[in-house]
Amino acid sequence: MQDNYEALNSPFSIGKVQVKNRFVMAPTTTGAYLAPDGSFSKEGIEYFVRRAQGGMGLVQTGALMTDYKIDEPGALGPSFMATPASRHAFAVSSAALLARLEAYGAKMFIQISAGLGRNSVGSYGPSANPYFGTTDKMNPVLTTEDVREKIKMMVDAARVVQQAGYPGVELHAIHWGYLLDQMASSLTNRRTDEYGGDLRGRMRMCTQIVQGIKESCGDDFAVSVRLGLKAYVRGFNQGSIDGEGEAYRTLEEGVQICRILEEAGVDALDVDTGTYDSFYYACPPTYVRRGYMEELARAAKEAVDIPVICGSRMGDVDADERCIEEGAFDAIAIGRPMLADPDLPKKIAIGRPDKIRPCIACNQGCLLRLFQGLPSGCAVNPLVGRDKDYAPTPALARKSVVVVGGGVAGMEAARTCAMRGHRVTLLEKSDDLGGHLISGGAHDFKGEVRELNLWYQGELEDWGVDVRMGVEATPELVDGLAPDAVILANGSSAVMPPIPGIDHPKTLGCIDALLHEERVGQRVVVVGGGLVGCEISLDLVNKGHDVTIVEALPSILSSGPAVPLPNAMYLRDAFAHHGTPILTSTRISSVTDAGAVVQGPDGVRTLPADTVVIAVGFRPNPSLAPSLRGHGYEVFEIGDERQVGNILTAIWDAYEVAHTI
Repeated sequence: MQDNYEALNSPFSIGKVQVKNRFVMAPTTTGAYLAPDGSFSKEGIEYFVRRAQGGMGLVQTGALMTDYKIDEPGALGPSFMATPASRHAFAVSSAALLARLEAYGAKMFIQISAGLGRNSVGSYGPSANPYFGTTDKMNPVLTTEDVREKIKMMVDAARVVQQAGYPGVELHAIHWGYLLDQMASSLTNRRTDEYGGDLRGRMRMCTQIVQGIKESCGDDFAVSVRLGLKAYVRGFNQGSIDGEGEAYRTLEEGVQICRILEEAGVDALDVDTGTYDSFYYACPPTYVRRGYMEELARAAKEAVDIPVICGSRMGDVDADERCIEEGAFDAIAIGRPMLADPDLPKKIAIGRPDKIRPCIACNQGCLLRLFQGLPSGCAVNPLVGRDKDYAPTPALARKSVVVVGGGVAGMEAARTCAMRGHRVTLLEKSDDLGGHLISGGAHDFKGEVRELNLWYQGELEDWGVDVRMGVEATPELVDGLAPDAVILANGSSAVMPPIPGIDHPKTLGCIDALLHEERVGQRVVVVGGGLVGCEISLDLVNKGHDVTIVEALPSILSSGPAVPLPNAMYLRDAFAHHGTPILTSTRISSVTDAGAVVQGPDGVRTLPADTVVIAVGFRPNPSLAPSLRGHGYEVFEIGDERQVGNILTAIWDAYEVAHTI
């Protein structure tokens, strides 16, 4: 770990726009920062200002729709260009936003989109293609005049953005399989007019937008393009884990697109990967290694002279510093890490990267909530989208607070209470802090979870929490601490069903399997196809074990808290890629010397196994609450002790209680 990040802290330019450092806020949609009238909402303004306060050099919105004539309003919502009144509301709110951003030296671009194409029902595409997630429902096709009208609306939008005071726009262009991306791909564009044919023909819509903006707004107005360098797509609704069988865009074609865009007058390229069909490369979960984009971004940088901004799993600041020093790319685009810790650039600037709260790439708070129709958030940062109104405030009266349990919920509660000025004692009966963060972080691909545990421990030390290890809480002990409030965060334990052989030497609970890898044999049957069982299976498959998954329900990942789409897609595609057997509608009957006896649609059979891992869920641990009632202090139950959930529910539970005591 370094303490002097000269490259990341140095300025760079996008056209005539100078950015104070190499941190670019990747376009992220929260679902809440634009009001229905086209203006930035109060919450939206606070959201962007908070990132500027944290040191971000270039702030960007997520994709804002420009089309108000052809497509039906889809996932991006109505266009801010729809009426003169909405354009005025956008401009007025932008003036207030930009005035505040300028105080922190931050620049801001608006990302504009021509539409979603086959990604959203009701949207038009370049050719008749199945809507994402379907096989037989086809999108309507844009006429040549429709394409020209969409180009005009994009150029008009850029002009409105410029008049509102912004120094540039980013085109949500060859990215995530949206309309301009579909126009550029031979898989989705089979047109015979001027907007089809070879690569230059397929790129013509995008290049005409760039040229139109430059003609309308002038060369000083910056234009960057969001570009997926490689798609990792085998076909419609088919991702490619290893990138083989590419049917949508190879890296070689992505590099050609870089050159075409530079020729058209683009000032910077903001590169990543993936489409909806390969969502795990568009919004990579933790299973995709950090830094996988480096090689791809280097190829783009070698092909052009304009700045290349590299995004997607770029949360390793030491690697980012090295890559910028080496000239692999010019800046990093960080989205989810800026949700987790809006002060990330500031902490780099002051030489304290150890204080950065890590993004764990879980997609639970950011993406899943959007797909559920909720405002986007962050699993590890409950303040996202409500940065001002929900922020912790100093306690009106200092109280003595006892927290029972040193898992993630207990540590978040203790941290927040201490931040607010309370005297906090945390009791943990084991010798280690972290709770399920320890087992959950045992996977090779869960390094950020391990980092989160260390971050919390550092926070407890910094805020002066009295942490007492190896101490099991009892009513007498708690009473002796004379608390004003007690927060119970005793967590949960893995369920072990009462079947014959549950105590067989071959049987391991999921926690034991995670913490004691040496006890796991070559042939493994994992009982339970929820997220815990599937992640254990993936880790074991990656390490060369022979794994069979047994799931009682008709499909895996269908029980427990909802699993974000990219995560679920990756797990299913990874198992298919590795040929991992998945037995659904199948229950375990017993564990014997031979392995796991299961009963399913084909009757009873024995699956040979050296180890049978039981991952069928968790239940809350017994609570002290009944024995503490009426003792003269408030008692709260949080996290898995209240209801089994995940890291998001534990942290959000804890913060909600702790920020009001």
